[in-house]
Amino acid sequence: MNLRNTTLLVVLFSATFYAQESTLADVNTTAETKLSYLDSIKSTFQKHDIAACVDERWMNELSNQDLFSEMIADIENTNIDDKVDYDLSTELLKERLKALDAKSAFHIEYNPGLENIIKHYLKNRKRSYERLMALSQYYFPIFEEALAKYNVPLEIKYLAVVESALNPRAVSRAGATGLWQFMYGTGKQYNLDITTFTDERSDLLKATDAACQYMVNMYKIFGDWDLVLASYNAGPGNVTKAIRRSGGKQNYWNIRPYLPKETQGYVPAFLATMYVFEYHKEHGIKPEKPIVHHFATDTIMVKSKMSFKQLSDILDLPVDQLQFLNPSYKRDFIPFQEDKKHFLRLPLDKIAVFTSNENKIYAYCDYDFNQREKPFSSEELVASSDASIVSKTKYHKVRRGESLGLIAQRNGVSVSELKRWNGLRSNNIVAGRSLKIIKEERVAVAPKKVVETPVPKAVVSSDSIRVKEAKTIETAKFHLVEKGESLFSIAQKYDVTSDELKEWNNLEDEAIQSGSKLIVTALEKQKTENHVVQSGENLNSIAKKYDVTIDELKEWNELEDNNIKLGSTLKIMLPADEEVVVAEVKPKKSEKQSPYKSEKVYIVQKGDSLFSISQKIKGVTVSDLKKWNGISGKNIKPGMKLKISG
Repeated sequence: MNLRNTTLLVVLFSATFYAQESTLADVNTTAETKLSYLDSIKSTFQKHDIAACVDERWMNELSNQDLFSEMIADIENTNIDDKVDYDLSTELLKERLKALDAKSAFHIEYNPGLENIIKHYLKNRKRSYERLMALSQYYFPIFEEALAKYNVPLEIKYLAVVESALNPRAVSRAGATGLWQFMYGTGKQYNLDITTFTDERSDLLKATDAACQYMVNMYKIFGDWDLVLASYNAGPGNVTKAIRRSGGKQNYWNIRPYLPKETQGYVPAFLATMYVFEYHKEHGIKPEKPIVHHFATDTIMVKSKMSFKQLSDILDLPVDQLQFLNPSYKRDFIPFQEDKKHFLRLPLDKIAVFTSNENKIYAYCDYDFNQREKPFSSEELVASSDASIVSKTKYHKVRRGESLGLIAQRNGVSVSELKRWNGLRSNNIVAGRSLKIIKEERVAVAPKKVVETPVPKAVVSSDSIRVKEAKTIETAKFHLVEKGESLFSIAQKYDVTSDELKEWNNLEDEAIQSGSKLIVTALEKQKTENHVVQSGENLNSIAKKYDVTIDELKEWNELEDNNIKLGSTLKIMLPADEEVVVAEVKPKKSEKQSPYKSEKVYIVQKGDSLFSISQKIKGVTVSDLKKWNGISGKNIKPGMKLKISG
């Protein structure tokens, strides 16, 4: 009886609970959430149940760029004549090389140098080759298809490992770019498009096709695939010279001493890479394998301009994955031209979404572009004059797998700006480094009346010198008034007087409001002069000539280092005074007469420097002013009287 009552009670309670839950659900469904334009478009997309073909861990590995610098350093710095202690018998190596030679178009023969570099890779680069073998699962099938089309040996696929460490965005010190490291001229020769927005040397399909064409052409010249490899690195001219200098020999190992130093280690690195890939199991090298072994992708021709950010938002695809799949778009932007076709590579599931909703995607991209800031109208231009630009600096710690392009894109700046702010000469960055990022923000300020600064009144003698008025800019410092501050406390903080603050800000009394902006320095005028670099000059000598610092010269001219070119023009910012006052001082009768008719005194004005004064007074140098007035440094103050004895 008790059990039956308890059961009934539970049933009644459950019914009541679910009834309440159902009522709440009904209430919730009646509240409508306002969708953004992006969400409203995505809600109408036709979806396809195709499994995504990329896992995040493998995507990070595919995007990693640090292997390129390691591979290049190995080729340049490893001496193949240095013996390496590794457990691999010479006899066994000879046997395996002979087996490779039997199925290869290359002349793979044992020599001590090749043995040393193979052992070096097996001993020191196992981890690198595990990662490279993971990358090869995506790239090698595409390479092999193109190589087979041109009847080029399939082993050439290992050349991309040596050239770029399978990094499509790799750029060498000489400017060679992409998986196959084409120079600009060679890329153009093989019809690879290189523009502001695109660089097809980084395009997987087009660059691979161009590399195959190059190999075929070089084989027609040399008739030997080893020499084709050497010519790919050194150029056919250097290979031809090496053949002549060797007395007509045409085996790579016989002409190797006559080739450039980098090429001497290039073919051995290729053969060693081939060996490691072919015999990795025998040496315990286990390639990192992704959850999904085949990264299924396809391409589609785009019919409108679009950015990677827009595609990322509308397709729910990370920007770094778009960058990896479409490395030829340098600025994360796909342009549209009537006479030029541009293609987008996406995972298969996203291709299905794109093709089914193409017009909606183009409509969203156009909508997003139209939301961007337009050029100022005349009214907006007037309003913008009541705003100031404030620079803010932050620091970004580089994480493993990040590139300069990715960091720039995420922070809304350019790669060239990142390099300039951080003194970088190349695109290579090390994980753990902090990068400086400078952002400019427009801050609105209350409209302020124009402050007129009176010109100091003084009697100008007949010997006074007037300087022609130059194009000037006015600069001043501002202070944001905080709660509890007074005009007197602000004046004390900036070493000025309350009367000066009232004059500069057109205040009738000392009442100020928190949140308002005050001018806290007198408006200064500066003029810009141009200096043409002469033979023998450097930044140090030019800085001394104009009495400025090297850092100021670099800042005014956006210089990354101290190098300047002969004939280039440098911008020099100098104080621009409207007039120069030179008072004449006549000697007293009792004093011994000076060999000069009179001595002149110059009264230092605000913004003056020793150099600017020497420029205003004909025949006077900075060293003269220092000597006549016993000045050792550069510091002078407004109101100081300087003797002009010349």
